[in-house]
Amino acid sequence: MVDVVILGTIGIDTLKTPFGTAEDVIGGSAVYSSYAASFFSKPGMISIKGTDLKEEELSFLKERGVSLEGIKTEGSTFKWSGEYEFDMNEAKTLKTELNSLATFRPQIPQSYKEAKYLFLGNMDPQLQIEVIESVKNPELIIMDTMNFWIESQKEKVIEAIKKVDILVLNDGEARQLFETPNLIKAAKDALQLGLKAVIIKKGEHGSLLFTKEGHFNCPGYPLENLVDPTGCGDCFGGSFIGYYAKTKDMRKAMVYGSVIASYNAEGFGLENLRKITEQDVEGRYREMVALREF
Repeated sequence: MVDVVILGTIGIDTLKTPFGTAEDVIGGSAVYSSYAASFFSKPGMISIKGTDLKEEELSFLKERGVSLEGIKTEGSTFKWSGEYEFDMNEAKTLKTELNSLATFRPQIPQSYKEAKYLFLGNMDPQLQIEVIESVKNPELIIMDTMNFWIESQKEKVIEAIKKVDILVLNDGEARQLFETPNLIKAAKDALQLGLKAVIIKKGEHGSLLFTKEGHFNCPGYPLENLVDPTGCGDCFGGSFIGYYAKTKDMRKAMVYGSVIASYNAEGFGLENLRKITEQDVEGRYREMVALREF
C-alpha cells in the first residue's frame, strides 16, 4: 500500500537555459513530485505515458519505491519544449504536444484507495476532482495549479480548491486567481474557501505558508550552480507531502521541499536529483536551519 497518491503528468521535455540545453529528457509533474516524495514516504503515481516511453525508462522510479500501478500506456507521450532566460523564475513555452494527455481519464488502482495523503499536481481541475472522489478517506489533500487553468477554467479551479486542505501556487498565480497584487490578501481570500493552509511559492526567494493561526517564511537555498529550474515546484510539493505524511510538521516539510527543489535546479531534468542521497538532503537541511538562526 502506498502512503501518498500523486496525480500529474509524465512528459518528455526539451529544455534550454543560459547554461545549456537538454533534449528529450523525462519530466512531468508526477515524475518530479513522486521522486521527491520518495525521500520520505512511499508514493504511487497516477498518470499516462505513451508507448514511445518504455517501462524500463521509468525503472529509476521503481528503484526509489515509487508505485507505477496507476500509470496508463497509450498513444504518444506528452511533450513540452521550454526556454529560460536569465530570469529563471519562469519558462517560456516553445512547443506543447498533449498527445495521450488530451484524452486522459485517471484510473485509481484498488491499492491506492486507502492512501491517507493525496497530491494533485498541476492538471485539468476536473481530473483533480475525479481523483479526490476516488480515494476513500484521505487525511490531507494538497492541490497545485497554474495560470492556464486559472484563465480557462477559473470556476472549476475554485470548485476543486473547496475540496482540498492545502493549496500550492506561485505568487503570480495567487495574484491572478484572487485578483489582487497583495499576497497577504490573496492568502486570506484562499483560506476563506475552507483551506487549512495556503503555500505561495516565490521561486529562488523561497515560499510562504499561511494558516488561520499565522504564517511562516521559508527561504530558498542560495544556489551558485543554477542550471535548470524545471520541475522545482513539483519537487517542492512532492517533498512537502512526503515529509508531512511521515511527521505532520508543515514548517519542516516546507524546508525539506526547498532543499529537494534546490538540488533539482542544479541539473537538467532529474539528472542531479538522481545522484543525491538522504545524507545530502540532511546536510543541506542543516544549512537551511542555520540560515534562519539569529
